[in-house]
Amino acid sequence: MKLIISEKEIAAKRIASILSGNGAKEDKINGVPTYIFGLKGTDYRVIGLKGHILKVDFPKKYSNWFKTDPADLIEAEIEKMPIQKKIIHALRKAARQADEIIIATDYDREGELIGYDALGIAKEENSVASSKRARFSSITPRELEHSFKKPGKLDLNLALAGRARQDIDLIWGASLTRFISLASYQVKDKFLSVGRVQTPTLALVVDREMEIKGFKPVPYWVLKVLLKTGNGEEFEAGHKKKKFLKRGEAEKAYNNLGAKAAVEEVKESHKKVAPPIPFNTTGLIVAANSIGFTANRTINTAENLYMNGYISYPRTDNTVYPSAIDLAELTGEIGRSSYFSGMCSKVLSQKKITASRGRKRSTDHPPIHPTMAAQKGRLSADEWKIYELVARRFLATLMPAGKLKSISVKIDINSEKFTANGSHLVEKGWVEVYPYYKHKDLYVPPLEKGQILDVIKKQLLDKETKPPSRYSQGKLVEKMEELGLGTKATRHAIIQNLINRGYVKSNPLEPFEKGISVIKMLKKHAEKISSPDMTAELEMDMDGIVAGDETKEEVIQKSRVMLKEVLARLKDEKEEIAKEIKNGVKEDLKVGKCTLEGCEGELVIRTSKKSKKRFVGCSAFPKCTNTFSLPQKGLILTTRDMCKSCQYPMVKVISKGKRPWELCINPECPGKDEKYKNSSHKKKSSAVNS
Repeated sequence: MKLIISEKEIAAKRIASILSGNGAKEDKINGVPTYIFGLKGTDYRVIGLKGHILKVDFPKKYSNWFKTDPADLIEAEIEKMPIQKKIIHALRKAARQADEIIIATDYDREGELIGYDALGIAKEENSVASSKRARFSSITPRELEHSFKKPGKLDLNLALAGRARQDIDLIWGASLTRFISLASYQVKDKFLSVGRVQTPTLALVVDREMEIKGFKPVPYWVLKVLLKTGNGEEFEAGHKKKKFLKRGEAEKAYNNLGAKAAVEEVKESHKKVAPPIPFNTTGLIVAANSIGFTANRTINTAENLYMNGYISYPRTDNTVYPSAIDLAELTGEIGRSSYFSGMCSKVLSQKKITASRGRKRSTDHPPIHPTMAAQKGRLSADEWKIYELVARRFLATLMPAGKLKSISVKIDINSEKFTANGSHLVEKGWVEVYPYYKHKDLYVPPLEKGQILDVIKKQLLDKETKPPSRYSQGKLVEKMEELGLGTKATRHAIIQNLINRGYVKSNPLEPFEKGISVIKMLKKHAEKISSPDMTAELEMDMDGIVAGDETKEEVIQKSRVMLKEVLARLKDEKEEIAKEIKNGVKEDLKVGKCTLEGCEGELVIRTSKKSKKRFVGCSAFPKCTNTFSLPQKGLILTTRDMCKSCQYPMVKVISKGKRPWELCINPECPGKDEKYKNSSHKKKSSAVNS
């Protein structure tokens, strides 16, 4: 029997279904679903994992934070421990009957490590079975049949690079997290997480926030006029000097304007609007962010689409379609969906289909593209939005450029020079199938040199320079890629960790005071940790393991040396560090102003000394005894937002394995009754419909 090991159960089911021609049967081993079928006289069994089935950790003797010096973790031994015991047991049992084991996990650093660990467990039970590696970029009949006909070998260097990343992140994360948490007495559920990639990413968000807070606006003035032609057509023009930095100068120009304007020059030009490049992971996250998706939600949704065969593998750096993809054939397949048939016809009607290309080219996976037709009713709302985005992007990359007509006009008003610029998309090209591209036509009527216009309105506008905007999740992923922070497979998860740890909130991302104080402290006492340079250097070293230029042991030891230097300095300045962090944490415990009339105190999250329960109390206690209860499980974050129903403060609750939810602290909030009514109504409706 041949045993196929996939990364997830949903992939196992689809692989078995495709290879067997829908003839596979489910057979559970100790409650774990596996799929069996026969093919050309050979029996097959497919088992799906749940991602990593082993994790790296320190031995139990290091588990007590108060009895272990964080510095001791740097050189501590690291063990592989089971995290999916039920699946591991089923895998062992299935491996005993196998004469060949085929690894069919995702083909990237993490997927190779997952496959390597699974193969190691299987080999412990059956050392004589041969092993192979099936590589594919989409779970479709063509790709699977090809990859299983010509399987290769497991890429040991790729797996070891993944293991090096695990070890380094454990060593850095555990030792620094413990040191800073213990130093500031933020332990148990209050611990302060510090990570090799997470911390410099947080620094980017905090640095931008400091730039915004420290920004000093500079006033300037803008002069505009509304002009009218003899035919009654109106349009706007702006002074040639776009910004007046002195009010006196602006007022002088304003007062100098007469009632008539003369056209001095009219220029028309045409330029092409090139199609967008194919999606890689970063491109998809950025585009999805513009339609309301967080980075994590984008990748999770794309992963579901990939597992079900709708799109190619969503973790790739590639922006060039390989020659192996038949673009016309794939377009025809997508066109089997009535929703996309018209768009696909436009692509196929071209004499020659030429795809756009990006600058990044790799051989592991192609750019993200649809792999089969999808029907809206068969996908969830999120899945359809991402599928449509991917499908439209793919079609847009195969269509001709758009054509933009631009008009530039120079105008004189009593020796004051003005300009008017108009633009119009005269040929839509790819824009026709890609509504996410926003172009606003600016109208300027047909004009001739020497033409006289009426000045019907003049405006002197007070303006001021604006601070830089906060990072959206999409823009932060772009910045992380630029600086070499994380990988295509981890960047979205790093941002989500920052949210879950209570360091940042919202999208665009805004740091909490706790996050700001941690970064300020690290910049002052251990700048290496908050700088992307060290992290990017280690990422390059891990790439060196993949290429065979470095060994896993060399890279891990290099990181240990770096960490020892950092921790030594932190130890010397422990008291100052504790004080700085405590101030930031204290600020984040403030929920809002006290709700009792006449009280000027602040509502603060507190913990009872007797019961150890969390609650919201007034800072003016004992004079004010205003209190509110809180959930006792999960991380509580202040939001500084007010409830729309009762104007009481809101808090956010983050619990492991659940979606974060916002809570009004007012137990009598009318909004809670409304939510309960809606929830009850939905349950009743569901019961009736069923």
